[in-house]
Amino acid sequence: MMSVPYLLSRHLLCPLHERVLGRRTFARLRQIEREQWRSPVEVRLLQMRRLRSLLRHAVQHVPFYASRYRPASSVGRDGEPERLNLRALPTLSKQDIRAHADELIWPESPGRLRPYSTGGSSGDPLHFFIDRPRQASDAAARILTHRWFGVDAGRRELFLWGCPIELTRTDRLRAWRDGLFNHRLLSAFDLSRERMREYAEVFRRFRPRCLFGYPSTLSRWAEHLMTHEAAMPTGDLRAVFVTGEVCDPVQRRTLERCFRVPVADGYGSREAGFIAHQCPAGSMHVIASEVFVEVMDGDRPAREGEFGEIVVTHLHALGMPFIRYRTGDFGRLLPGRCPCGRGWPRMDAVQGRRTDGIHLPDGRFMHGLAVIYVLRETPGVEQFQVRQTSDFALEVRVVTSDGAASDVLGRIESGLRRVVGDQVPVRVRRTPTIERAASGKHRPVLSDVESGGARPGQSSHRAPRPAVAVGADAAFEEVIA
Repeated sequence: MMSVPYLLSRHLLCPLHERVLGRRTFARLRQIEREQWRSPVEVRLLQMRRLRSLLRHAVQHVPFYASRYRPASSVGRDGEPERLNLRALPTLSKQDIRAHADELIWPESPGRLRPYSTGGSSGDPLHFFIDRPRQASDAAARILTHRWFGVDAGRRELFLWGCPIELTRTDRLRAWRDGLFNHRLLSAFDLSRERMREYAEVFRRFRPRCLFGYPSTLSRWAEHLMTHEAAMPTGDLRAVFVTGEVCDPVQRRTLERCFRVPVADGYGSREAGFIAHQCPAGSMHVIASEVFVEVMDGDRPAREGEFGEIVVTHLHALGMPFIRYRTGDFGRLLPGRCPCGRGWPRMDAVQGRRTDGIHLPDGRFMHGLAVIYVLRETPGVEQFQVRQTSDFALEVRVVTSDGAASDVLGRIESGLRRVVGDQVPVRVRRTPTIERAASGKHRPVLSDVESGGARPGQSSHRAPRPAVAVGADAAFEEVIA
């Protein structure tokens, strides 16, 4: 598909698309563009107002919070909460969401609630709903952070992302729609040398303004380009955006050397939203207009600079609010203000997620999400872990629910064989539990191929990494309605 002229895509097609879907994305964008430059004190006060509004909404309209939060509130004359101590409110876990999904929904939520599920990067997939305001908020935050690097909506963006090589009719319709916004999607699930050569030709013809994808697959492609391809025409490129997993220093240097543009890291999740993004000055900023983030050391708030678990409240999700949601990621808030001038808090890059890739005997490599998707979409699977042994075989352990179908293991095996082919043995077994790492999370995909997944010349030993996150200020100790 040919590229659409930028001005047509940016000023007509993109806004029209959001308006048809009932999302006020560009109005939200204009607001957060102004709010990012407010002082840290003004940012905190803004968050307090939005937290107050969200908490009152949840107690009044969402059954789960009505029963859970009223004991922690003071009641006014109208019978509605007058005062809520945020720290006294319990946190929300994945188990809570699974057990009370119907009670977490606002029954009179206007507009359509769209079903979502997590990508399963933690091996623990989750199903939930997102409303239009939440979608608009996340989309606006993404556009804004791209603008930091000179990439506006409607500019050509090349994705190396999780998608099937063989496209269904729905996939083709989505690709046609994405083409109207100058998005081009390449599969991260097949990185054979032949496929990477094809991607290089797409890059030359498409001339993207930015690249977007997993750091592991983008850096692998970059290595191929520097080794096997002629010099790439990167004149139109402004940035490489990475997300979904840890971007380590080696991957960052590889991408910068190949593409000769800044590499910007983003942190978020489907259930928690667009949480933080790196600015041109190098700081990872919490998108504080859209999310409120705390850091917890067990059940107590971590002090500034201390590592802890990231707990997120999305300030614009009303249809299915997640208030004080435990993400399972870890991190810390950084003191001081960024030289870029933005008043949003700073944080370290998130260091909790790492998904190994799957290596095939014929030399192909695929991102770990290729197998994660199969397990995530299989009914009855609650947790899983895939380990690729040194002989390329996949050893799959799954924790199933009580109501799982009797043939669930066979369905998983056949689904994985469709992904990896007949050259890789697949063995699936049930297990009562799956142990977690010291960070509190477990890696869903591990590979022992090529000395533990390391590239030639690199050590397979991985030193322990601190996890990273965001904290809350003492000013939020209490939210007063």
